[in-house]
Amino acid sequence: MSTRLARLLHLADSALPTGGFAYSYGLESSRTFGLVQSESGLRNYLYSFLQQAVGMEVPFLNACYRAALPAGAGALRTIVQEYDAQLLVPALHRGSLTQGKTWLRLLHSFYPAAGLPALGEWLAAEELPLHFVPLLALSLRRLEYTLPEIHTLYLHLALRDQVSAAIRLGCLGPMEGHRLQHEFYAIFDDLLLGADALDHRHATRSAVLLDAAQMLHEQVYSRLFQN
Repeated sequence: MSTRLARLLHLADSALPTGGFAYSYGLESSRTFGLVQSESGLRNYLYSFLQQAVGMEVPFLNACYRAALPAGAGALRTIVQEYDAQLLVPALHRGSLTQGKTWLRLLHSFYPAAGLPALGEWLAAEELPLHFVPLLALSLRRLEYTLPEIHTLYLHLALRDQVSAAIRLGCLGPMEGHRLQHEFYAIFDDLLLGADALDHRHATRSAVLLDAAQMLHEQVYSRLFQN
């Protein structure tokens, strides 16, 4: 158990070159255009961001996990196509593809005997995009991690990247940022309550202003992040 936990913690390490730190996912433009103006505003933003991750990405994580290859090939094709159609912001779409390819290559270097390249090969053969969320679920299932573990890892990655972006943007200092991140772990259980029952047909976007901020990112005059 200790080895298994250590390996999962390694996959959550911010030093791994998975590409998440290149994106603020709307935080930079939210700050630029006045949607986030204070620490309390940042807290509200982070809560909305995590709510949207649970409402949108977690159902697709579940669906991909349960439709794993080879038995679920038909269902998986539809799921990946629907996820691709949901990524309406071009920079987020590009970022998801970049992260997916990097994630798969990274895990293959760690677990060469797990046959992870077959996932990318199947998606390519089906002319399906290599998005990060589907590949996260499919690869970690192949490595025998449970769905609750994948939920927690994904929310941790989402929160970690947002807090890092907030620190780099000067919204708050490093000590304040990591204290805020520590505090937010307390709501993970509430956010994920009942999440196992969701599938891609239940996926929803709940933060309209966050979506608008992501689309306005291209209008920021001087940008630190790609989105």
